[in-house]
Amino acid sequence: MKLGFIGLGIMGKPMVRNLLKAGHEVVVFDIMQENVAAVVADGAKAGTSAKDVAAQCRTIITMLPNSPHVKAVVCGENGISEGAEEGDILIDMSSIAPLVSQEIGAECEKLGVKMIDAPVSGGEPKAIDGTLSIMVGGDEAVFDRVKEDILLKMGASAVYCGGLGAGNTTKLSNQVIVALNIAALAEALMLAAKAKVDPALVLQAIQGGLAGSTVMNAKGPMMLAHNYIPGFKVDLHIKDLTNALETAHKVGAPVPLTAAVMEMLQTLHADGCGQDDHSALAKFYEKLTGTQIG
Repeated sequence: MKLGFIGLGIMGKPMVRNLLKAGHEVVVFDIMQENVAAVVADGAKAGTSAKDVAAQCRTIITMLPNSPHVKAVVCGENGISEGAEEGDILIDMSSIAPLVSQEIGAECEKLGVKMIDAPVSGGEPKAIDGTLSIMVGGDEAVFDRVKEDILLKMGASAVYCGGLGAGNTTKLSNQVIVALNIAALAEALMLAAKAKVDPALVLQAIQGGLAGSTVMNAKGPMMLAHNYIPGFKVDLHIKDLTNALETAHKVGAPVPLTAAVMEMLQTLHADGCGQDDHSALAKFYEKLTGTQIG
């Protein structure tokens, strides 16, 4: 199948590579030419613009940083809307505000283009090995058409969550849980450190119990090693929690814990740690106490 793919950042590149491994022909575009060159070397074909990609492909995937980028790529000059045809499918795998997904979907509908929102969880490691968790909103018939041959070539699971925007609502819920989980882990390990109990042994002891989690397994060792090479950056989590807070305020959902962790992340950003992995929430506690976890 010939697919378009726009957005070749830390997640997009490995996702394209998995589509190529599955036998798809992939036409790509990104404003960073080095990103395009990286996947062209693996067998992808370069498009000259989002419009050009849409003109060549009847199914287009976008993986972009945030709501304004998706709006511009879909609806802006030389965008997907200028090259798309009636009956095309747009799969937006970016993590954006649910209400913006619905706005973009309404513009696509005017052109006869079917849009689904399909954000992912798992970060770069799972993008590389093709085991992302994919959360989907939109027309369920469109989801059924693309699930096996496209989505499950990039992910281990793809779950239909409801109408357009439901995928991003699910992703925001995921990001709230992940952020709070990382903050709780950092807080607990700092408690151990201040109490003169080895945080590494505490982590080992509790991993198999009720407190154990995928977040703990992935981020605990990073905190102990002070390894903040990003799998998912602080600044990206700030973006997601901004969308979560805005959405929560619009629908009337109370999110006091999310707001608290957002302030921690904003402190890290102000301290120049925005490009660190979000496990750098440990640095927030180290700054408060003058004590290192690892």
